[in-house]
Amino acid sequence: QVQLVESGGGLVQAGGSLRLSCAASGMAFSIYTMGWYRQAPGKQRELVARITSGGSTNYEDSVKGRFTISRDNAKNTVYLQMNSLKPEDTAVYYCTARAGITHWGQGTQVTVSS
Repeated sequence: QVQLVESGGGLVQAGGSLRLSCAASGMAFSIYTMGWYRQAPGKQRELVARITSGGSTNYEDSVKGRFTISRDNAKNTVYLQMNSLKPEDTAVYYCTARAGITHWGQGTQVTVSS
């Protein structure tokens, strides 16, 4: 079955950087649209960034210019490079894989201190 395993979360000071990784297995990775969502305490889950099988990307407005999503089809991995982090980026970040139905990872915590 499809498995998505996120890593790279942690505690960072405002202005710092983190790179999240999501290793996928049990799927034909290259055909999937991969994404990153986040959910902050008391807030709804929101899409942060998405990358299609063809490499097209889109971003939530508040992360444009700071976050970059990329994928390595040879490694079945999607990345989220997060720069200039802000306290409001604090959330649990989830990796998703979509090709018809959407699969979710277990999430990784990102905490940005002020």
